[in-house]
Amino acid sequence: MRLNDFIRVAIGILISFLFYTIFSRVSPSFLLLFNVFSLVVFYFAVKKGEIFGSCLGTVCGLFQDYFFSGVYGVAGLSKTISGFLAGYLSKKIDVQTPLRNFFFLIILLSFELILWALLFSFIVPESISTGGGLIFFQPVATAVLGTFAHFLLKKFKKDKY
Repeated sequence: MRLNDFIRVAIGILISFLFYTIFSRVSPSFLLLFNVFSLVVFYFAVKKGEIFGSCLGTVCGLFQDYFFSGVYGVAGLSKTISGFLAGYLSKKIDVQTPLRNFFFLIILLSFELILWALLFSFIVPESISTGGGLIFFQPVATAVLGTFAHFLLKKFKKDKY
C-alpha cells in the first residue's frame, strides 16, 4: 500500500465519520438508513482489489462497531467478507456504468446486511432493532447515495484532466 492510498483511505474514513455525525444530528434514524462505511470499503475494493477491500472492510467494520454498534466484531466480519466480494466480483463484471453500479451496490449491501443480522442474532440473544423497518431500506438508500457519489467522483476526475 502506497502512502497515497493510505491518505485516500484515511480521508474516506474521515468523510464517513463526518456523514455519520451529520446524520445523527439531523435525525438518528438516518444512521439506520445509510451505511457510508460500506461505500468506502466498496469503492476501494473495486479500485484496489479483493485483498485491499477485505482489509479495509475489517478496519471500517471495527470502527463502526466501536463507535455505533455495541457488539464488537460483527460489522468487522461482515464488512471483511463483503469487501472481499466487492473486489472479486468487480474483476468479473464491469460496474462502472451507473445502473450496474447501483445494482452491484444493492446486492452487496443486502448481502452485508443479511450477514450482519445473522451474526448479530447468533451472538446476541435479543432481537435486532430495525427502527420500525427502516433498516430494510438501507441497501437501497445507500446504493442511491453511492451511485450519486460514484457519478460525482467520475465527473470530478474527468474535469480534473
